[in-house]
Amino acid sequence: MSTARAERLVNLVLALLSTRQYLTAERIRGIVPGYGDAASDEAYFRMFERDKTELRELGIPLETGRNSAFDAIEGYRIARRDYELGEIDLAPDEAAAVALASRLWDSPELTGQAQGALVKLRAAGLEVDDQAPTVVEPRVRAEPAFGPLLAAVQNGQAVRFEYRRSGSPERMMRTLEPWGVVSWRARWYVVGHDRDRGATRCFRLSRVTGQVRAVGKPGEVRRPEGVNLLKLVTSTVDSEPAPVTVARLWVADGRAAGVRRRGTVVGRATVDGEEGDLVEIGLLYPESAADWISAQGPDVVVFEPDVLAKSVQDRLEAVVARQGSAR
Repeated sequence: MSTARAERLVNLVLALLSTRQYLTAERIRGIVPGYGDAASDEAYFRMFERDKTELRELGIPLETGRNSAFDAIEGYRIARRDYELGEIDLAPDEAAAVALASRLWDSPELTGQAQGALVKLRAAGLEVDDQAPTVVEPRVRAEPAFGPLLAAVQNGQAVRFEYRRSGSPERMMRTLEPWGVVSWRARWYVVGHDRDRGATRCFRLSRVTGQVRAVGKPGEVRRPEGVNLLKLVTSTVDSEPAPVTVARLWVADGRAAGVRRRGTVVGRATVDGEEGDLVEIGLLYPESAADWISAQGPDVVVFEPDVLAKSVQDRLEAVVARQGSAR
C-alpha cells in the first residue's frame, strides 16, 4: 500500500469514527484529506469504493444510514461500540510487541494529517467526539528525515543528505542507496549502500541534518536478496563504544529545574548579561540529551561537548524554520 493511500485510510477512519452523524460520500470528499485530489467525480467515487472495501477487509465495521427520514442519500460512520476492542489479557511478551508496533504512528506524515481531518470536521459544523484523538496515541517521535527516507525506499531512489558522525560536530555529505528504515533501541536508522565509500552503511536519523534530497530516477535502487536490515543495525550499534561523557551546561537562575536535578552545580557564569549556574551532567549518549535540553530554549546553553551543542542548535534552528514557514 502506498504512503498516500495509507494516510487517506487513516484520515477516513478518524473522520467516520469521530462523528455520531452519518457522512455522505460528498461530505467525506470535502472533509477527508486525499480525496480532494481526485481528477473527476468518477475518479473520486472509484477511489472511495476501493477504500470502503479495504476497510471492510481489515475488519473495520462501516455503518450506513440516514440522519433523518428527510435525507435522500445514505451516509457512513463507524460506531465506536463496534470498533473498540473489549478487555484483552496479554502476556508480557505480547504486550511488548504491541507497544513496539504502536511507535510507528507518531510519524509526522500520519499524525499531522489525522489531526487535520478532525479540524476539518469541526469546521464543517459536525459533532465530534472529544475522545477521538486517543484512538491513535503517539508513543515515539519520528525524526524529520523519517518521511523522506521512507519515501525514497518505497520509490527505489537514492538520496543525499548532510550527516554528523558520532562524537563530532562536523557535517559531511552522504549519497545513499536506501534499502530500508528500521528502529532499534528507540532510535531510527536507515540502511543502504553508501556510494561515497562503496560499502553497506547504517545512519542514525537523529544525525541527519538539513533536507533529504532524492537523486537519480525512481526504481534504480533495489534491496539485495537475503539482507537482514535489523541485523546490520544491531551489529553496527553494539560495536560502537559508549563511554560516559561529561556535558557542561549553563542554566539560568530559577529556570530548568529538570536539568538541575540531573546534574551537579560546579560554578557560576553570565550569558548575554544573565546570571546562571554551570552544571555538569554525565551522559552515556550525549546526542540523546539534545531533545530535552533544546526544549528548555534560551534557559540552557551547552558549552561542552561540541556534538551536543550542535545537536541542540540543529533542533532549535528546525523549530525556527517551521515557525517561519507557518506564517
